[in-house]
Amino acid sequence: MRLVLQLIARLALIVLLCLAAAGVWVTVDAYRSVDRATAASADRVSQALEALYWRELLLRSNRTRDHLLPVPDWRTTETMRLIAPGICVQFKPEAAFERPLCGQSKGLGTAPPRWFSGPVETILGDHAAVAQAISARATTAGTVSAMADPDAAIQLAWQRIQDSFGVALAMAIAIGVLASLAIAHALAPARSIVQALQRMAEGEHRPALPRFRSMELAMIGRAVGELGDRLAQANEQRAALTERLLDIRDEERRALARELHDEFGQNLTAILAFASTIEAAGQSRGQARSDQVAQDARMITQSVSHLMACLRGTLSRLRRPLAEELGLEAGLVALTQNYQHAARPAIRLDLQGDLADIQGPVAVTAYRMAQECLTNALRHGDASEVSLRVERRAGPDSALVISVEDDGGGDAAQLARSSGFGLTGIRERIAAVGGSLSIAPAARGLSVSATIPLAA
Repeated sequence: MRLVLQLIARLALIVLLCLAAAGVWVTVDAYRSVDRATAASADRVSQALEALYWRELLLRSNRTRDHLLPVPDWRTTETMRLIAPGICVQFKPEAAFERPLCGQSKGLGTAPPRWFSGPVETILGDHAAVAQAISARATTAGTVSAMADPDAAIQLAWQRIQDSFGVALAMAIAIGVLASLAIAHALAPARSIVQALQRMAEGEHRPALPRFRSMELAMIGRAVGELGDRLAQANEQRAALTERLLDIRDEERRALARELHDEFGQNLTAILAFASTIEAAGQSRGQARSDQVAQDARMITQSVSHLMACLRGTLSRLRRPLAEELGLEAGLVALTQNYQHAARPAIRLDLQGDLADIQGPVAVTAYRMAQECLTNALRHGDASEVSLRVERRAGPDSALVISVEDDGGGDAAQLARSSGFGLTGIRERIAAVGGSLSIAPAARGLSVSATIPLAA
């Protein structure tokens, strides 16, 4: 799962938890606000009745002062305005047929669902009544008792929750959307880092990265840059080491060729001369004896001739490639002519571009690759035609492209996984000069191609 989606999912979970916590807080606050409205209604009505009490006391100064309240004047519109919606106020001691005076409960909203009202009333409990004395000095003036209407109270709480929850939901959605956009914008540079890593995997060890504003992304960018520098340095060291090993191997092969030529060649020539002498001496003796000696001498001559032919073949493989001595073009022509004489498949050579000034490791690498691919095509395949194509591409991306294609079948994937010495050596040589090797299926066989940058 993408990191942006993970962060957005976590943000959505946090927003939902905060929204749920806000809903619980609004529910408790709305439910408790009814208790506060009950106490405030009782306080306001008691103050109004206290003023009414002292007025009645002054008017009835010469009469009995008992039961000054309630009087019909207290049940007025002004008193109704003092009572919060859903709250009922009752005077105590109440007179006969005295009923509680309730605030306006219409317009408080719809009845809440049972799944809301049941748990809220069970968990938060009932609303307590509030009693407020009319006068602290005249204790006989009576008290005002205010209590909440349960149905009106739960409707009022539900309405407040709906109003508050709508605002909270809108804010949560806005926060979620804006935070998601901010997260996506903050993580957008991570795609550049991933692309840089992909280019590094393809061989571009020093990819260009933009400057990151985030400290963490900047640290990752620096780490990627340092990793690229180390990979480039390691690749350069590996290429230099591979080139040095190849040079050492070529030097050893040349030294071995000299030893074989100087020691084995001379000794084999001497043995051949001795065999000729024995054969000539045997002819001067008796017929039977001379035939046996001549036969032995001929056997020695045949064995030495075979050994000398093998030695010449070994020396030709160990000596410096023709590409170093004659140049790449002449070396490839001589190589194809040599294989053409010894092999049944037709070898077609296609040279494009100016190859005259290509020399050194690039020429040797191209020659060795052509030699190895032609050898494999003739030895392991059942090809009737092998095509060797060498092209020099001009322009800013100057490169030498060598391609060997045959029609002898074969499995490209299996050959690519092969760990044979010849193919491994070709890979090492091409990597040493900064090139790349590819193996792919052709129309009726295999195609092995290499690209060697001439600028390197």
